[in-house]
Amino acid sequence: MNIAAVQTNTTIGDFDGNRERLLKAYKAAVAKGADFVIGPELALCGYPPRDLLFYRDFTDQCARNEKWLAAQTGAVPFIIGNITSRRDEEGKPFFNSAVVMQHGGVVQRVHKTLIPTYDVFDEARYFEAASECALVELDGKRIGITICEDIWNDPDYWPQRLYTHNPVASLVAQGADLLVNVSASPWHIGKEQIRLEMISTLARKFSVPVIQANAVGGNDELIFDGHSFAVHSTGRLIAAACGFNEDLLVADIEDTGPEASVTDICEDEKIYRALCLGTRDYVRKCGFSQVVLGLSGGIDSALVAAIAAESLGPENVLGLLMPSRYSSKGSVDDALALARILGIETHTISIQESFDVLLNHLQPAFEGKEPDVTEENIQARIRGLMVMAVSNKTGRLALTTGNKSELAAGYCTLYGDMCGGLAVINDLPKMRVFDLCQYLNRDREVIPWNTIRKPPSAELRPDQQDQDTLPPYDQLDQVLQGYVVDNATIAELTASGLDETMTRELIRKVVVNEYKRRQAAPGLKVTGKAFGVGRRIPIAQKFQHT
Repeated sequence: MNIAAVQTNTTIGDFDGNRERLLKAYKAAVAKGADFVIGPELALCGYPPRDLLFYRDFTDQCARNEKWLAAQTGAVPFIIGNITSRRDEEGKPFFNSAVVMQHGGVVQRVHKTLIPTYDVFDEARYFEAASECALVELDGKRIGITICEDIWNDPDYWPQRLYTHNPVASLVAQGADLLVNVSASPWHIGKEQIRLEMISTLARKFSVPVIQANAVGGNDELIFDGHSFAVHSTGRLIAAACGFNEDLLVADIEDTGPEASVTDICEDEKIYRALCLGTRDYVRKCGFSQVVLGLSGGIDSALVAAIAAESLGPENVLGLLMPSRYSSKGSVDDALALARILGIETHTISIQESFDVLLNHLQPAFEGKEPDVTEENIQARIRGLMVMAVSNKTGRLALTTGNKSELAAGYCTLYGDMCGGLAVINDLPKMRVFDLCQYLNRDREVIPWNTIRKPPSAELRPDQQDQDTLPPYDQLDQVLQGYVVDNATIAELTASGLDETMTRELIRKVVVNEYKRRQAAPGLKVTGKAFGVGRRIPIAQKFQHT
C-alpha cells in the first residue's frame, strides 16, 4: 500500500494559496501511485492561527475552503488538518481535526485528543479534546489517525507523561493496521531525531507501521522543519522527506527492503537552514521583499547579514555602517569586507555629528553628572533611528542583530540596537554564533576571519570590550542553558561547577531585564526554550532565586 505524505509551507490565513498548494501536492501524489495522501495539521488555515479563530469570517473561510478542496478529490483519499466548529456546544468552540476527503466530499472527521498547553502551545484556549479515538476504514485498511500531540505520550518512551490517556494504544487496541500522524511540530535543535526515535519505538512496540506528514516553513517565531517519514512495523525507516523544504514522500508501508538512508547534515547546517527558512518566510509572509540592518563589523551583524543574503538574495539586503568616534578602522573595514564577500549594498552614515548635537542639547539636563552608560545608549539609539528611517523610506524590513546571550543579560539598548521587525538570532547563544560563523567559513571565507577572531565589543566608549561588563561567554551561556532552558536553580548551577557570585549576578540581570525582552522584535526559535511566547515570566515581581 503506497501512502503519500505532503509537507507544505502554508501561510496563516492565506486560504487561496494554501488550498492550491495542497491540491497541487495531492495531484502529484496521485500521479505517483499513492493509494491515499496525508497532509499537515491545520494545513488549510495555517498553524498556529491563534486568536484569528475567534473571528467568524476566518472560521467561515476554513469551512468554505475545506468544501472546495474536498470537491477536487477523487477515489484516492486525502487526509489533512482543519478546524471543526462547535460554537453552539458546551466547552471550547473548536476541534482540531483531521478531515478525510474522497470522491468530491468529506467522508469522515477525526478530532485531536491531546491538547498541548506547554512552551509555545496554547491550544486549550481554542480546542476541545476529542472524547474518543475511532478508526477510519479506507480501502479495507483500518487507519488510526492521530494529530501531532496525540502520538507524543507513550509511557515506554517518555519517563514523565503530560496526559493519562494514550490515543495510540487505544487505536491499536481497536485493531489499527496503520497509524498516520498529521502534524505541525515546530523545530528546535535535535527535534527531528526525537520524532524519529519516538515514532520508531511506537511502531516496534505495537507492530504497526506509522507515517507522519509534518508542516514545513516559518510562521512568526516558529520554524517547521518537515522531515516527514514512514516507518515499518518493525520500526525500520522506510522513507524520509527532506528537511526545511517542501517535499512529497511516497512510501510502501509493507516494504521489506533495507532501511532507508537519511541525508544527514551537521547540527550547524540544520541551524543555518532553519534560520534562513524562518527569515525568508517571515519577511515574505509579512509582505516585504527587502531588508535593512546595521553592520558594525562585529560577528552578530555579520551572521545576520549572511543569513539575509542567503535567504532573500544579496540584492535585497542593505547594510548601514554607522561609525562614531569610538568605531575602530578595523571594524569599518571588516563590515565593508563582509559586504563585498556577500555582494550586498551598503551606505555609510556617521552618527558623530548627531551624537555631538544631542550631547549639547542634553548638557543642561546632565549638569553635574559624570558620563556613564547613558551616553553609550544615546549612540545605540541614534543608530536605531537611522535604521528605522531607512526602513520607513525604502519599505525594507529592519532586522535586529542581537544574540540570546546579550538579550538575556540586558546587554542591549531599547529603541537602539533592539529596533526592528525581526530578531534573526535572538535565540542563538553567543558561543553558537561563533560556531556557526566558523562553520560557514569551512570551505571559503564568508564571514571575515578578523570579525570572528577579534574580542567582541559594542564600541560605545574607548577600548570597550563585552567582557568588561559580562562574564566570559562560554560561562554565560552555561548559566543561560541551565536557568532559561532547563529551569535549574542557583544551587543546581553552582553544584555543576559554576561560580556562585557570577551565577547570581547573571540571573539577577536576566530577571531585571524581562521588560526589555517584552518589547523586543519577534525572534526565530531554534533552542528548546526561547525568549518569546513559550516563556512567560512576570515583569513586576520580587521572587528571589536560591
